[in-house]
Amino acid sequence: TLEGFRRLSWVNISDYHFEYTECDMHQSRWRVAVPNKLDTCTGLPDPVKGTHCTFSCMDGEFLEMSSQSCQKCAGGSYSLGTGVAFDEWDSLPAGFVTHGVSIDDDSQTNCSKSSWVPMGDHIASNVDECTTTLSFAVNLKKAGTVSFEYLYPDNNIYFEFFVQNDQCQSTDTESRFVKLSDADWSQYNVKLNQGTNVLYWRTTAYALQETSVKSVLLKNIAISGVAYTSECFLCKPGTYSAKLGSARCNPCPADSYSNKGATMCHQCETDTYAEAGSGSCKARPACTNSDYFYTHTPCDYSRQTQIMYKWMEPKICSESVPGAVTLPASGQLTACPPCNPGFFLTNTSTCQPCSDDFYSNGTDCAKCPAGTEPVVGFEYKWWNTMPSNMASYALGYGGWEVAGDYIYTVPGEQDSDFLVLTLSVPGYRLPPSSAKDEEATELSRITFVFETTCTADCMLDFLAGYSKMNQHIVEKWHGTTGKQSYSYVVQDNITTSFTWAFRRMQSHGTRNHTSDVAKIYSVLVTNAVDGVASRCRQCAAGSSDLSACVPCPPGHYMVNGTGVCESCPPNTIIRPQQTVGREACVPCGPNTSTNQARSACVSDCTLHVNSGAGQHLLYNFSSLANLTGFRSSPRFTSRGLRYFQHFHLGLCGKEDRQLAVCVDNVTEQRREVRGYACQSMVVPSDTRGQGLVSSQPFVIADLLLGVTTENSLDHISSLENMFPVNIGLPDVIFYYRASETTQACKQGRSTTIRMRCDPTVTASHQISLPSACPEGTCNGCSFHFLWQSQFACPLCTSDHYREIVSACVQGIQRTTYVWQQPLQCYAGVSLPAQRVNACVSMDFWLKFGVSTGTVAALLLIGVICYFWKRARKLEFKYSMLMTAGDKEECELPAADSCAIMEGEDAEDDLIYLTKKSFFHKAKSYSRERTSDGFDSIPLKSSASSLLRNEEDMDEC
Repeated sequence: TLEGFRRLSWVNISDYHFEYTECDMHQSRWRVAVPNKLDTCTGLPDPVKGTHCTFSCMDGEFLEMSSQSCQKCAGGSYSLGTGVAFDEWDSLPAGFVTHGVSIDDDSQTNCSKSSWVPMGDHIASNVDECTTTLSFAVNLKKAGTVSFEYLYPDNNIYFEFFVQNDQCQSTDTESRFVKLSDADWSQYNVKLNQGTNVLYWRTTAYALQETSVKSVLLKNIAISGVAYTSECFLCKPGTYSAKLGSARCNPCPADSYSNKGATMCHQCETDTYAEAGSGSCKARPACTNSDYFYTHTPCDYSRQTQIMYKWMEPKICSESVPGAVTLPASGQLTACPPCNPGFFLTNTSTCQPCSDDFYSNGTDCAKCPAGTEPVVGFEYKWWNTMPSNMASYALGYGGWEVAGDYIYTVPGEQDSDFLVLTLSVPGYRLPPSSAKDEEATELSRITFVFETTCTADCMLDFLAGYSKMNQHIVEKWHGTTGKQSYSYVVQDNITTSFTWAFRRMQSHGTRNHTSDVAKIYSVLVTNAVDGVASRCRQCAAGSSDLSACVPCPPGHYMVNGTGVCESCPPNTIIRPQQTVGREACVPCGPNTSTNQARSACVSDCTLHVNSGAGQHLLYNFSSLANLTGFRSSPRFTSRGLRYFQHFHLGLCGKEDRQLAVCVDNVTEQRREVRGYACQSMVVPSDTRGQGLVSSQPFVIADLLLGVTTENSLDHISSLENMFPVNIGLPDVIFYYRASETTQACKQGRSTTIRMRCDPTVTASHQISLPSACPEGTCNGCSFHFLWQSQFACPLCTSDHYREIVSACVQGIQRTTYVWQQPLQCYAGVSLPAQRVNACVSMDFWLKFGVSTGTVAALLLIGVICYFWKRARKLEFKYSMLMTAGDKEECELPAADSCAIMEGEDAEDDLIYLTKKSFFHKAKSYSRERTSDGFDSIPLKSSASSLLRNEEDMDEC
């Protein structure tokens, strides 16, 4: 109407755009005009009834909102119909948001400028130590998908992709961590739910060493599930679409270009060139020595080869420019080297593998003699042709080429080109002699000799995994490295793919270091299924079919040249790669014993030790044998970011023991390593907003060497000065070694765990690291731990307690047992219970003594009185006799009776008259008693007196 025309004339059609309202319960909506400027408030078209909510357009179409109908895209443009795509990254497309935050509150890192950076045909992540997020929100009318291509070559960056709804709830995905792609662009697809979906690409870099970190790259992001697109996207430079309704644009071929929105490509001029998909042509540079490479031709029928020089393809240099070099002439024909071991020369001068039970040193195949078996694997040391199970490709230009004595990286177009060499192995099979060994940690081993020559910070990565697209970095070398050998131990049958990836520099668009080169001289893989044999080894005798190898029993070796099995000495093991000869028997270390397969030494967690004081100590570490995990103190990168070294330990145990496991849960493949001890790097949990993140795991101990109190064993030292001084019992030390070698640890890693008795530590463990080496190691090869616990003390014996005897109280005496202090034992014998005995107290003995003394005194007094009385009687009689001599002279005395009157005691008279000693009197008394029972009493004195009286009488 006229009024409507007037209103339209007030507002320019470019000042607004049309949008649909939200669908109602009837699946209907309205088309409304939305101003493009804030001050445009009037003169807009009236809302009109919109299309049904189920309406959508096809690929190559867009919804023209004025007519509300699908229209085909014009030439030079494209659309996904029900999706959107982002393949141009000159700037950040509308709807994408990027920002960086610090992952550690304690860090002083400024992350305000950390972001994803558009790089033309892709977008690159941050390389600083910040968490940087790229997000995009989209509303889907139906379930759809999101897909993108990515390049994720460095595990020093954690890369995750996840989706959340409008309520910030994460959708279900198998894993938010993206697997490494290493050297080639990989595709990633995730299903999206109907409704609002917020897509997040998030990275966090951890530069643990002073090396550059490689960015994560994204390109070709496509989202399906939208109802329509309201516009078509112009083809980016270097692509074109020649017809209407194109769903995608085609890249221009090499040496042609196109501008944005092109319907065709234009050919470059003669002196210019362009790579495929280029938006412009470049002037051809002068050819240099880096623009060609050399290779050895396959051997011809006469077994001759020659060096051929070839231009790098596509050739972009010009030979007519002043100063340009020309292609050197091909070399002269030379004799071909022999075939690789295990191969033979056919009539067509080609090398073919020998059959089963045959071996070859590179010339002719020969059958293994009876009683021997072939030692199978892959061994490549001559490089006239690329082996059938190896392949070369490049992310960019170039690759690996054979050169007779080695295989090397040819010059590329850019310094950032990835030159990749892959080796595929169908699987592994242990020799019969060790096929049933459950303790064997070495299923196979890959060994290669290499070197790199670089003018800048080049990088060679060695990767292993179960497929080319699912690998992890095992080892990496930076800069120039001299010719050296490296070995990697394969522990499970899923590791069947190996990759060598070489890159000169990370910078894009430069050609300053294209002459940097990596060379591999030889590759050896043992125990490979479908491998070939370079030699045979003796089998054990005992089979009727001598063509089949019969393994020796556990603990036996094969005698050289006979195939006879001989028993190894007791407590020895058999080397896994050598079962022939007496030297195959290796003695177990102190306080260890062999397992059932006689292939490894184990400890039952007990130990007998004679201390310096002559005391016999028995240790039992069974309480500490369970798996133990602990962290180092916080560590910080050069930029102040925090991380930890996490260790897992399995101290001891027999065949059924649990192994320590360390996991890489950053990538999708979740690589695991197992052994007595392992280490991984752990990022704090608040960094990721979910569980702990563990990465870069490796084994530091998978072979037990011995358990002893000595400070060194098998060229491994455990220095006491690395830990606080021990003033108690001697430490018990567990010695381990890791079979896997690294660039820095060519003899493998070693680990010592020093067990120290500490009764005050009641927890199962208190493990500390050397103060001088807070990560457990000072050189990356030797690890040392101090484990303090009461369970590290010897078992208690009767020597560890003493008895205390109490006084006798009321006839009871108690014996109490107490531990010797300081107590340095646990468990073992229990402290005996208190013992109670009957006793006699001192009061009783005192009373008994007094009573006995009193009785003795009374008896003594009675005896004295008795003898005193008798003595008095004798004295009286004596005096009577003596007085008789005092009468008047000539008066005869009265006659004395010689008889003993009744009542008199002859003994008394005798004693009284003679005045002899008591003992003499007693002797006389016993001797002079007459036979009639009377005593004989001598009266010598009386007789003499009578004689004198008679003489006196005569005189009168």
